[in-house]
Amino acid sequence: RTSLDELPQFFNVLSGSMSIVGPRPHAVAHNEYYRRLIPGYMLRHKVRPGLTGWAQINGWRGETETLEKMEKRVEFDLEYLRRWSLWFDLKIIFLTIFRGFKDSHAY
Repeated sequence: RTSLDELPQFFNVLSGSMSIVGPRPHAVAHNEYYRRLIPGYMLRHKVRPGLTGWAQINGWRGETETLEKMEKRVEFDLEYLRRWSLWFDLKIIFLTIFRGFKDSHAY
């Protein structure tokens, strides 16, 4: 399957409310829930949410049904914040194009 349903979010990039690369946005209810359970969870909001991110190209896409899965996803989001650079963003874009649009976890 592909993630073509994400294409309308490019309008959010053009309007400036999202970036191409950054932590994927979560629902407000998820933010309220996980901020209490995962140390550093809210730090992921220091940057604009993105269409793709470090967590996604490392396999942490789609639903996160367990706390452990969300912790792992947030761990990658926080690693992205620590490693952020233009080159790191370009690497994520490259990896998204060549392995991220089509995989077994796409929804």
